[in-house]
Amino acid sequence: MRRYFLLVALLLLPLWGSETDTPKASLRSDGTIRYLQLPPEVDSFTRMWREGLFYGRLRANVFGFDWREELPGRKDNWAVGLGGSLLYRSAEYRGWSAAAGLYTSQNPWHMADEDVLYLKSGKDVTSRYRVLQSGEWGMTVLAQGYVQYRRGPSRWRVGRQIFESFLTRSNDSKMIPNTFEGVTFKSTVAGIGLKAAYLTRQKLRDHTSFHHLLAYGDDPTDPYTPYSQNDDGAMHRGLTLSKLQERGIEDRLWVAEGSGSLAGWYGMLNYTEAPRLVASATMEVRRRLRFGSFEVTPGLRYMRQFDRGAGAIGGANLRLDTTGYGDPDSLDGAMTAVRIDLAEGAWRLRLGYSAVADEGDLVAPWRGFPTGGYTRLMGQYNWYAGTRSAMVRFDYDFARAGLVEGLTGSLRYARQDFDDAKPGVPADSDVYYLDAIERFEAVPGLQAKLRIAVVTGDGESGAVTKSDPSYRECRFELNYLF
Repeated sequence: MRRYFLLVALLLLPLWGSETDTPKASLRSDGTIRYLQLPPEVDSFTRMWREGLFYGRLRANVFGFDWREELPGRKDNWAVGLGGSLLYRSAEYRGWSAAAGLYTSQNPWHMADEDVLYLKSGKDVTSRYRVLQSGEWGMTVLAQGYVQYRRGPSRWRVGRQIFESFLTRSNDSKMIPNTFEGVTFKSTVAGIGLKAAYLTRQKLRDHTSFHHLLAYGDDPTDPYTPYSQNDDGAMHRGLTLSKLQERGIEDRLWVAEGSGSLAGWYGMLNYTEAPRLVASATMEVRRRLRFGSFEVTPGLRYMRQFDRGAGAIGGANLRLDTTGYGDPDSLDGAMTAVRIDLAEGAWRLRLGYSAVADEGDLVAPWRGFPTGGYTRLMGQYNWYAGTRSAMVRFDYDFARAGLVEGLTGSLRYARQDFDDAKPGVPADSDVYYLDAIERFEAVPGLQAKLRIAVVTGDGESGAVTKSDPSYRECRFELNYLF
């Protein structure tokens, strides 16, 4: 029963009430939190701790996943996660403050232990490594814990934290966010937002401990080693921990990013590097044009990846099959993506296209997606070499239209054209997606989200063999902030 103690405590905390009816936080559509109330600045060390604020979140996630064709290694699966989080942020004293966030995901109903490896979208409500090792499905972790110093518009954080950049994201759409250990910096200069980070460890959403950033587990004494380090769906399986240790490589991550908006223009520059492994530079620009109540917003993103040694270690393909690659030992690569948004009133239409150069696969296992916002749909990884993708997206705000309070919806379609000559990449597929989000006006802080995806395609046989990619999945999520 001890494993449910935190869950019960979280359920009781909202009963304590609040000194104000003003909400402390709200949820963005991607599941991340926007803080509306921040702790004050105080004049003593004791008040620093006494006048801090708690931010609570209860959440439930249900997943169902149905393959069109079950094959060895894949099986229809489902998962349920119940839990939440409690984040404490101290007040600020002479520029100094601190924060700690405890998160839990419990699984009162689940598949058999031996079936945990079949989990797809539902894998993040538990730790596959712990289930395989000990049969323990629930997980509780101190995912955030940092010290902060702020001076003027600049702040520095040291410790466990969320760091949102182009390739490093919290991706907080399940139970526990993706977080990092390291030192980060954030500031604003002349309206330009600046970020920088030196990251030493990562904790993926389905892990209970912080692990390597760019190393795949391969300990020969551990039968479950593939799930012990970075086992993200976009991880390069050839960059194993033993290979990096043999070469004396420490997989650290340096990030620098600047972004800002001015007179309808938006721009972003990002540089991310894992020294002696791989680096990338990304540029994005968007321009919003108004014609009365009608808006047109074209956008362009270009990403260039530089091989710093990872290609010679792991090869050009994320899944270790370099057949069809011009240089099988190079991870040099690039991507160009374009989009255009058309919007008026309650509706928005987006058309997007992305093309990945026929060089090496793009390396991005930190939950930031190279094609995100342009052509990526839920659960998809479409940044393999030679991939072409196109997307149509239609969003509608029923509340703004005066039809249903608190309701927004989205319909999306994507065509993913992978390279047929490469057996190490998926088969071509069509992706159909629907989501609906309801924010309940009668219960401030309560949000429900339903997401449905249908993927259709055909496998390949002959000289190049690929499995049928077709499946259906449904996700339902409840969130309550207090």
